[in-house]
Amino acid sequence: MIRAIARKEWMELSRDGRFRVAGALVFLLASVGIAVGALHVRDSRAEREAGARLTRQHWLEQGEKNPHSAAHYGVWAFKPESVLATFDRGVEPYLGVAVYLEAHKRNATQYRPAADSTAAARFGELTGAGVLQLLLPLLIILLTYSAFTAEREQGTLRLLLSSGVRRHQLVLGKALGVGLALAALLVPLFVVAVVLVVGLGGGAGVSPGELLGRLSGLALGYGLYLSGFVFLGLAVSAWARTSRGALVVLLGAWMVNALLVPRLAVDAARAWAPVPTAQDFARQLAEDYEKGLSGHDPADQRQAALERETLARNGAASLEALPVNFRGIALQAGEEYSNRVGAQRFGELETRYGEQERLHRFFAPLSPMLALRHLSASLARTDLSAHLRFAKQAEQYRQGLVKQMNDAVTFRSKYGDANYKADASLWREVPELRLDEERLSDALGAQVPELLLLGLWLAWTTLFALRACARLSAV
Repeated sequence: MIRAIARKEWMELSRDGRFRVAGALVFLLASVGIAVGALHVRDSRAEREAGARLTRQHWLEQGEKNPHSAAHYGVWAFKPESVLATFDRGVEPYLGVAVYLEAHKRNATQYRPAADSTAAARFGELTGAGVLQLLLPLLIILLTYSAFTAEREQGTLRLLLSSGVRRHQLVLGKALGVGLALAALLVPLFVVAVVLVVGLGGGAGVSPGELLGRLSGLALGYGLYLSGFVFLGLAVSAWARTSRGALVVLLGAWMVNALLVPRLAVDAARAWAPVPTAQDFARQLAEDYEKGLSGHDPADQRQAALERETLARNGAASLEALPVNFRGIALQAGEEYSNRVGAQRFGELETRYGEQERLHRFFAPLSPMLALRHLSASLARTDLSAHLRFAKQAEQYRQGLVKQMNDAVTFRSKYGDANYKADASLWREVPELRLDEERLSDALGAQVPELLLLGLWLAWTTLFALRACARLSAV
């Protein structure tokens, strides 16, 4: 019986001009969004790889100079572009894409794509993820708001109920019919997405198994989210007395999910876990580097204490009598102190970001789209976690590079030798920056709360639909 009801529902929907037009529009917008994303990923990846090659070439060809000057010369680190940014760009437009690695200080990432966007970008970018999160639920509402009210208004509901059809079979059959209609739209869209991701976006940097796993995780998350809207639409249609009333209620629910609660979550995060501006953060860092974290530990006092400690440890009467170059020791000591400053200040910033994410999760039960956004961006490697992972690895590389230069000063030169210079042999000893990508298991482990919320969303709407249909009457 469920199959017969599903077949009838599918045939009616496939003949409905509203579904054909709206479905074609959603398919076109999603395809364009994914295609634009694929082109962006291809171009952005080429630019970043070219930048990485150029900064490496500049490092190797910088000529003879003092190693500490080379540490100041520094290098650029470019964040790799995720192939799944083709589908979901996440928070990537609002974060920097490169960071300058130099001695004495830890820099923030620079060059946010959103800073170069036009005013139209305030309304959001056209992406495949955005279309599925925002527009596809509207299409589902169009398909389901009159599922039962139209039957009642046309007088066919009485015939269905009198024919012995059980009410739960009616709900499940109609849900399956709507699912078939959506599958006719989503399966081709999935094929288009895979072709564009692998073809235009490129598959470099991710194994086929990893890519398949992430795509499967995305399919699961979006499946739970959209299925919830199917059952919500059927529940409201069974509960409402008229099609117009059902449509008003469902549009109100869509606005709460897509507009109201996400806006409240953003405002609450800004109010309860404010993040300093880039200017204030840079000023605080510079102050800490100069005066010390306590504000009463200036650099000159730390330098004097280090001299006394080094002389006492080596039993030397003067810096010139040391077996190593004290200047390199002092440079590395200053570097390690600045590392502590950077770790503390950037750690405080990351803590604020973490508090903001927890606030978003607090609002997610009121808006399953928030849970889906976090899950989608995490699986696409375009979330805050992926950005912080890059920033930490770049910082580790910076610290290793600077220490290598300071060690060269310490062990390969003498105190007071202002003419010491290293050549390309030292520059070649510095390895290239290699970034470790987050594993799928780690991403899924971090998104367990989101998956549970989406599962509960589907369970709640399914139960709501069954209860509403159990009370269904023909009048």
